[in-house]
Amino acid sequence: MAGYISEFFGYRSEDKTKKALKAAASKTCPFIGSFCTKILARSKDIAGVCTVRQKTKGSPDVICCPIRLYAENYKMLHEIALLAFKQELGLYAGRSAIEKAKKEGAAIAVFGKGWGGELRLPQRRGTGSYFVDWVLARLDGKGNLAEFTAIEVQTIDTTGNYQTARDALLTKRELVSDTVGLNWENVSKRIIPQIIYKGQVLQREELCHTGVFFVAPDPVYRRVIDRLGGKDKLPTFPSQPASIHFISYDKAGDKIDGENTPLGIIEELCTTVYKVQEAFSSLTLPEAGVYQEAITRSLYGN
Repeated sequence: MAGYISEFFGYRSEDKTKKALKAAASKTCPFIGSFCTKILARSKDIAGVCTVRQKTKGSPDVICCPIRLYAENYKMLHEIALLAFKQELGLYAGRSAIEKAKKEGAAIAVFGKGWGGELRLPQRRGTGSYFVDWVLARLDGKGNLAEFTAIEVQTIDTTGNYQTARDALLTKRELVSDTVGLNWENVSKRIIPQIIYKGQVLQREELCHTGVFFVAPDPVYRRVIDRLGGKDKLPTFPSQPASIHFISYDKAGDKIDGENTPLGIIEELCTTVYKVQEAFSSLTLPEAGVYQEAITRSLYGN
């Protein structure tokens, strides 16, 4: 497989403005205002790769770094909070939200990387984990916990390598291809079972009224929905404790040199963990005899 780096340190790879070059030279992520946290496995260099695309004509840009989804000061968290709690409230890191709630009449405590830290949850026996990427907890005017929701964020894992493509952008701001590919198999093998499991855990929580929100770049979202048999296999339901809210994000603004391309919600789909589980286990089988036909064709020709 072969592909390109589409966004590098927050800016389009074709962008040669001073802002884009400065971000790359300083290895700074404009979305968190500090060093890029994505590290290359072999060289241990700071990667700076936000988005990639395959070399095939018409292939979409696919976000490969979760932090890219946190653009515009974590706008995604604010949008999910509004969908979950139906009111605009301030978001604050962990315990700091208690005093804010008392002053403002209500507030949202955020638990996640760079905010209130991860929650201390019991370890699950065997494989898998209870952990989700984000928990948003609504506090009432007295600072008491009223309800909460959970967010799972999934970008795309890459295969191959983009070291050569990265070096060309860093030294010459030149767009070249590399062996980078997209690990779509992970969508089926890991992502969907995790969503189902975490949705089942959360539906048993008395104060989790909205289930889990699954946030992904639009191409990843569409691959997940396709793997589940398409939208026809996923009837929509009102928000409830057993909900899985699929939210797709992608570029939703003009590509302007010197600016980070804004993201926005492209599509939403609210169904239940039961329907996702049912769709995942309902495989569409091929016609009978496909193995025999393939063997015969290989042995004797057409």
